[in-house]
Amino acid sequence: MSLRARLTPLLGGLSLPPPALLVMFYMVVIVLGAILLWLPISHTGDIGLNEAIFTSTSAVTVTGLILADTGSAFTGFGQGVIAVLIQLGGLGLMTFAVLLLSALGIPVGMPQRLILREDLNQTSISNLTYLARIILVIALICEAVGALILAFVFVPEFGWNGVWQAIFHSISAFNNAGFALHSDSLSAWVGNPIVNLVIPLLFILGGLGFIVVGDMYQKRSWRRLTLHSKLMLAGTVFLILWGTIMFGLLEWNNPDTLGGLSTSEKLWASWFQGVTPRTAGFNTINTGGMDDSTTMLTMTLMLVGGGSTSTAGGIKVTTLCVLILATIAFFGRQTTLNAFGRSLGIEEVMKVMALTTVSTLLVMTGIFVISISFTGTFLDLAFEVTSAFGTVGLSRGATGLLDGFGQAVIIVTMFLGRVGPLAIGFLLATRSVPRVKYPAGQIYLG
Repeated sequence: MSLRARLTPLLGGLSLPPPALLVMFYMVVIVLGAILLWLPISHTGDIGLNEAIFTSTSAVTVTGLILADTGSAFTGFGQGVIAVLIQLGGLGLMTFAVLLLSALGIPVGMPQRLILREDLNQTSISNLTYLARIILVIALICEAVGALILAFVFVPEFGWNGVWQAIFHSISAFNNAGFALHSDSLSAWVGNPIVNLVIPLLFILGGLGFIVVGDMYQKRSWRRLTLHSKLMLAGTVFLILWGTIMFGLLEWNNPDTLGGLSTSEKLWASWFQGVTPRTAGFNTINTGGMDDSTTMLTMTLMLVGGGSTSTAGGIKVTTLCVLILATIAFFGRQTTLNAFGRSLGIEEVMKVMALTTVSTLLVMTGIFVISISFTGTFLDLAFEVTSAFGTVGLSRGATGLLDGFGQAVIIVTMFLGRVGPLAIGFLLATRSVPRVKYPAGQIYLG
């Protein structure tokens, strides 16, 4: 029997709901990745099973939080496993699965399309296979160009090992993973123009979303762009400017971050740290040395995250935009939401409210549960949980202070942050038509 004949009944007979299958696929890949990272060939002898599971989860969820230094604790093979896990998690497991099925000549049926729709956060199942191909092509092109340019920095300094470093950091940056092969992330290149331009450009492109990048390539005109693309671009520009300017103002004289740098290095570092909380996770300064006000600013940016159908996490930029539009409409006594000559319905508002509510509850629950046994400062703990949920990877050093229970909570938080609160909500929700209709009531708000 051919491979196609064997796989078609199996793949076509999946009876679990798409969100449940999506969760299952991610869990399977995390377990397999953990087993590979636990093998002696993958590390230098300091990685136990809990570190392997934590690292695998962090890589698949493209978070970047670590218990062991990636560059020194893992061998070249282990680093390669991490890079593959980052790629799989960043672009979406079902994207690769659908492309593999197409390559084998196996029809992509309705069950696979439904799972892919959940993985890509789409509302329609049309053109999903085409979207999967576009995602892969865009990713490979961006990562290849990024690696080529970064090689001009790493190769002269590290020799041929610099080629691997360029490839690894390019993959990690585009997928918004934040994994670096140096214990201080990219702090050694705080004033390097190439690193400070290429790395942020990669994770900004990855964080915009493949729909937006494809729309920009096809339309090449602001007027012709879709409403989603316009909201994403406008929101992204605002958050980048806000993050960069505020970080520079708040940290300019802080001796633990920008204070000891030259003016040009301060500007580069402000730019880098202003955009990296958008789920990228790299840093060029000491994150633990930031003032409390800057820490809160960073946490806010981490919670927002990037765009839908992207490698980023968080509640997403468009969610924030719709929340702001809904607030403006409420105070303006408007019955509809309007933006860029288009209107938004009540369904979009309900969706973003549900997403924001679930996200806030998850973050607050994670902070509360870990705080029961955590011995560090509360702000560091809140920063860590927010970073985990937003799949960012920035840390103030609290990860290493967590006990086994705290690490387990962070693993769950990273997983939920990547799979998506809405997918979890759809998984747990029961859909039924009410048999009884009740008369309208009234409550007083505010």
